[in-house]
Amino acid sequence: MMTDAQVLAYVKAGAALHGLPLDEARTQAVAVHLARTAHLAQLLDEAPLAPEDELAEIYNPLAFKPSSIINT
Repeated sequence: MMTDAQVLAYVKAGAALHGLPLDEARTQAVAVHLARTAHLAQLLDEAPLAPEDELAEIYNPLAFKPSSIINT
């Protein structure tokens, strides 16, 4: 798990890479949300689930319906 300082540095580097002008308050807020999301992901990753606990077979996407509008 990253430290708070590492999360903040990651957010600053990502913002600079993508050209996002973040002030210090916004940078701190993004870092807090990112750290919280990473913690939640870690908890889910550590949950003792077996393959049969996965509900993926319930997912059923809608059938593809081509558009009646054709761009020429």
